[in-house]
Amino acid sequence: MSDKNVFQRIIDREIPAEIVYENPYMIAIKDANPVAPIHILIISKLNVESLDDEEVHDGNNPFHLGSLLKRAAKIARDLGIAESGYRIVFNTNKDGGQTVPRLHLHLLAGRQLGDMG
Repeated sequence: MSDKNVFQRIIDREIPAEIVYENPYMIAIKDANPVAPIHILIISKLNVESLDDEEVHDGNNPFHLGSLLKRAAKIARDLGIAESGYRIVFNTNKDGGQTVPRLHLHLLAGRQLGDMG
């Protein structure tokens, strides 16, 4: 049994996924269990567990958190949903709803998502 989490297994091509975008630092896939008509996961390829991870905040790290956000916006434009709107969500740690210990964001769209405030 592998001790890799599901995202690492997707990155390593051990589990199939519908890839929307990939570069050396991230992979974007369609969520297998979507909560909206469009649900894309943009996953860091670096071994960083969450947005709260020290490595995310290290100014010497070549990975820039902004690149995940920029890619989410680009995917939204490419899918034609930018104008109508979308939501970006980072679930961070257990109480924040994070179930896979790998830095990732959710791009949600395709319906009225409602007020969260």
